[in-house]
Amino acid sequence: MGYELLVLDIDGTVTNSEKKVLPKTREAVFQIQRMGVKVVLASGRPPEGVLPVAGELGFDRYGSYILAFNGGKILDARTGRCVFEKCLPRHLPGCLWEDAVRNQIGMAAYRTGTIVAGTEPDAYMLQESRITGMPVEYRKDFKRYVNFSVNECLLTGEPEMLENLEPVLTRKYFHEVQIFHSEPFYLEVVPKNIDKAYGLKYLLERLKISWEKVVCCGDSYNDINMIRHAGLGVAMANAPEEIQAMAGYITTADNDHDGIAEVIEKFFLSGGSGSVRERLF
Repeated sequence: MGYELLVLDIDGTVTNSEKKVLPKTREAVFQIQRMGVKVVLASGRPPEGVLPVAGELGFDRYGSYILAFNGGKILDARTGRCVFEKCLPRHLPGCLWEDAVRNQIGMAAYRTGTIVAGTEPDAYMLQESRITGMPVEYRKDFKRYVNFSVNECLLTGEPEMLENLEPVLTRKYFHEVQIFHSEPFYLEVVPKNIDKAYGLKYLLERLKISWEKVVCCGDSYNDINMIRHAGLGVAMANAPEEIQAMAGYITTADNDHDGIAEVIEKFFLSGGSGSVRERLF
């Protein structure tokens, strides 16, 4: 089976612990794009947080794709055109703001170019601001102010608090949203049925590629469904055991030691079964 698409989570997968792409990984991603393989960056980040990584990996040259907001928005990296988008119900940000205030956690919504905070910005929101390059705008009138379409909301706080709150909110909004842990201190809230696998399904139909020809790599709980659906689901060596248990392959190297370069070499470049080199030569 020749793989035709490589899907990469960003944080903890294609970037190291310092949120940087290592040179060996960068060159490996360039190499398979030059060979004609499409690459997708699939992240819970907003597009503004994905674009710098996509640019570093040459997506604008090779026509690869950005899957942002856990699958809620897909961009063609070459043209910048949005090819898919789904937003939260209009009342949801206000409801989540009330929950955040009641439980004394942080809450924000993404607007193009800005993280709109409904609570006093905490250290976790400021970290998100640094990662994405988007400023935080604190609005005391958040519930009234957010009258625009929102792809995703972010809840922030101490890991134990969010772990306890996740099942409560999941039950409360079961018919309206999906809730993910991307980091222990983040809960990401996206429209119902949206996850990375959902967004990829749309993209695969557009590209006329079957799941069997896809390699999906990730390290966290919001990567589970795409790892399960892929022809080859890959868990990083630094992923929790629950994620590794669902994968068809676990990297021997973690994200600080070019685990993604290992995947590319083994399944796309090595000349083994299903590799790009085997199909081209």
